Amino acid sequence: MATPLVLQVTCVVLVLIVGFGEIIPLAEAEIPCGSVQMTVAPCIAYLTGPAAGPVPAPCCNGVKRINDQAKSTADRRSVCTCLKNTALRIPGLNLPHLSALPTTCGVNLPYKISPSIDCNTVT
Repeated sequence: MATPLVLQVTCVVLVLIVGFGEIIPLAEAEIPCGSVQMTVAPCIAYLTGPAAGPVPAPCCNGVKRINDQAKSTADRRSVCTCLKNTALRIPGLNLPHLSALPTTCGVNLPYKISPSIDCNTVT
């Protein structure tokens, strides 16, 4: 027969496994929106400028960094939602520049960035 201490430890371990089983999936996802915004902030002047010119290197570096960080579907959806919500608040945003930005920076995305994207479909 097990000692009371062994039973107590076993119960605590089971409670932790069951309790944290619900929390662990949340820990694997979601890059904070503020971090995304800071990383792609060098793109704002390009995306709101009147003339087509080269994309600034810091902008493309930020786009690539965010793409590299978004490893899971939850990360990609979180980044998509952040970019979409941010784009909706930027006056004078050049939508063709926005949707072409990943390709221009050499990043292959399976979707177009736009204020109308349904981020729940991003995988």
